[in-house]
Amino acid sequence: MSFDKQQNQKTNRQIKLASRPTGEPKAENFDMITSDIPTPNDNQMLLRTVYLSLDPYMRGRMSAAKSYAEPLEVGDVMMGGTVAQVVESNIDKFAVGDLVVSNSGWQDYSVSDGEGVLKLDKEMANPSYGLGVLGMPGFTGYMGLTDIGKPKKGETLVVAAATGPVGATVGQVGNQYGLRTVGVAGGKEKCDFAVNELGFDACIDHKADDFAEQLKAACPDGIDIYYENVGGKVFDAVMPLLNAHARIPVCGLVAQYNATELPDGKDRLSVLTGLVLSQRLTIKGFIIFEEYGDHFPEFLKTMSKWVETGEVKTKEYIAEGLDNAPDAFVRMLNGDNFGKTVVKVADIH
Repeated sequence: MSFDKQQNQKTNRQIKLASRPTGEPKAENFDMITSDIPTPNDNQMLLRTVYLSLDPYMRGRMSAAKSYAEPLEVGDVMMGGTVAQVVESNIDKFAVGDLVVSNSGWQDYSVSDGEGVLKLDKEMANPSYGLGVLGMPGFTGYMGLTDIGKPKKGETLVVAAATGPVGATVGQVGNQYGLRTVGVAGGKEKCDFAVNELGFDACIDHKADDFAEQLKAACPDGIDIYYENVGGKVFDAVMPLLNAHARIPVCGLVAQYNATELPDGKDRLSVLTGLVLSQRLTIKGFIIFEEYGDHFPEFLKTMSKWVETGEVKTKEYIAEGLDNAPDAFVRMLNGDNFGKTVVKVADIH
């Protein structure tokens, strides 16, 4: 007997892209509909979403602008990584009850052929970690720092969005490599957490009027690695502090995702290109599974050990209920959520 029959669940809620947002997404850009629960065919399985991951990249997919991946079409189910439970299975390697990481999107149920689906340990204490420190964000932080950042003991690392799921991982991995780690976050609470719980050497509040001066004081030997998650004024403050041969892994630019026009002020592109030449900078963007997918088992083994021993800590912001996903998504883009943003959609049976 399948779980959905046991629970008498007969409908599938789906949140779809109702219209493309201009600037910050609003409630009218999303539409929740109710449909029948899909039926898996041969070599397919039915998944029931337990946790839904909300991540900044989703804002880009809501736009029709050219990017590294095809945008969502109006009427599509919002995309997103999930921890799901197998409800019915016609695939030999997946059994009813298995917990998996999938890309089921913003809905209760989905059908999968198993491609790209990773099985989780049923006894995992926090399955939602498969969407954070032990999933795509943690993997992004780990590979961006270790492969592009090429850390060397004693160097200075600056991490934007330091208490988010990527930034928190970067800073703590930096500690493992013996770096001086300087975080950038919004507000005293987040900065205190970065220093006292995550082990950053310093954390600067980007909302401070003298943010650039504070950052300079925290980096007396300049910056060797800048892990870019934000862009905007944070990068403006970082630029003059970059050392020769500094490395900049570019993971995201969340400060610019809702922009509808170019920022005010002078064009800084010529300043940046001048620095690229004079300081011989390495600036590299990357899409984690596209370029590093074969490294995931190595990452998972290493990071699982660090999480188990407490050398790497994580914090989650958990919103309750699929219907609260749009609001939690907007709050995340604005930096209002503290930690990895996850929506709890259902209980594990």
